[in-house]
Amino acid sequence: MAIGCGHKQLLEVLRRPGVMVWTFVLTHVLSPLMAYGLGALIFGPDSPYVVGLVLFTIIPLGVSTVLWVGLSGGSIPLILAMVVIDSALSPFVVPAGIHLLFQASVETNTADMIIDLLTIIVVPTVIGVLLHDLTKGRILPAVKPYAAPLSKICFVLVVMLNAAAIAPSAAALKDDLLTLVPLAVLMVGLCYAIGFFGALPYRNRATVTTVSYASGMRNISLGIVLALGYFSPLAAVPVVLSILIQQPLATVHHLVLQKLYNRKTGAQSP
Repeated sequence: MAIGCGHKQLLEVLRRPGVMVWTFVLTHVLSPLMAYGLGALIFGPDSPYVVGLVLFTIIPLGVSTVLWVGLSGGSIPLILAMVVIDSALSPFVVPAGIHLLFQASVETNTADMIIDLLTIIVVPTVIGVLLHDLTKGRILPAVKPYAAPLSKICFVLVVMLNAAAIAPSAAALKDDLLTLVPLAVLMVGLCYAIGFFGALPYRNRATVTTVSYASGMRNISLGIVLALGYFSPLAAVPVVLSILIQQPLATVHHLVLQKLYNRKTGAQSP
């Protein structure tokens, strides 16, 4: 993702920070509050499931968002820049969000979490942007045939390893899963809706598409790593469920956007 985005794209977005700031408010302020409220209402405020639901909303925007934004007519430079910037801010946003919502009820090693996020997200992102600029963008088409399949394989391995780690806990959750699965579907769907309706005032298809996908999709592999590394294994269950949910809902969202904007275009045609 980072090797496809240079510093000029980042600067272009920073010159018009309104959309980016509003997207981060929708994704990392409004969505976590909604997740906390829904989870606390159903499971109680001290449940590890609530931590998992909130963690899904405050982890950085997902890299796969770029693909869906491109397919649906959104702004690729905008979403690339937002993913890079949001990833760079994650060492501060994630611990702060967890602390503000849960305070003493959830104990985490904030310093270690920040170091891990810097290592996993920020450093590779900075290296990728630098490589893009040093090669004047030529590195992406050169390495994509090799790096793209490799990154997908690594993603699958991350999911499999962490799913195996929570398997003993998940086996004892049969009754809870009947509640967790519909709640996870509702939560991810509401995240898409928050982005869509939150971006409607811009009255621009590309902006609405970009913000709605940014709001609905997160870096789930990072969420699983954080959930298992710093919280109860039960907190990872809602994050794992969201992996199975956010991509199918992205397809539904794509169809909705196509029908909505194609209908508007048709209505304006002579």
